[in-house]
Amino acid sequence: MSVRLRVVLAEDQGMVRGAFASLLELEPDVEVVASVEDGDAALAAVDAHGPDVLLTDIEMPRRSGLDVAAELHRRGSPTRVLIVTTFARSGYLRRAMEAGVLGYVLKDAPIGDLVAALRKVAAGERVVDPQLAVAAWDAVDPLTDRERDVLRLAGDGRPNSEIAATLHLADGTVRNYLSSAIAKLQARNRVEAAGRARERGWL
Repeated sequence: MSVRLRVVLAEDQGMVRGAFASLLELEPDVEVVASVEDGDAALAAVDAHGPDVLLTDIEMPRRSGLDVAAELHRRGSPTRVLIVTTFARSGYLRRAMEAGVLGYVLKDAPIGDLVAALRKVAAGERVVDPQLAVAAWDAVDPLTDRERDVLRLAGDGRPNSEIAATLHLADGTVRNYLSSAIAKLQARNRVEAAGRARERGWL
């Protein structure tokens, strides 16, 4: 009997998750060992099952698919990551590559393309939707890591004092980072800046 490709599936929409699981199980060489709905559960399932591939969405509760990929990369996990998403944002693709993600395809791709991508990623090959690959280099992320951290919290409605305490920064430093980010994004205020950054996949 041939070796089966073991997959953990992470997707917060139950209907989509169920459809993916059913379609993948039709493949003779694919086994879905766990199907979960948020980022924390995805990490736990990878730890428990040691799959060949984590097939994950980006936007999920608790941790995003990018957060999960980055944590697995930090740990040196042998599990490879394939992101399947509706978001064709250049910033997301760049962050995915930085997090060690090998595959990035869109949900509206034919199931045959998804399975082919899954097999390639399991073999250590990189698979990126061609349109995404071109778009990724059209917009350069101008934010520094610290500006991104501050802007993410500001976009959640946190006051400067809380942002400063969370990131262990001085209030004045937080103001400087916010001013810089707002200027770079040509926004009128912190909320608009955070919104623009999120739209472009930079947060």
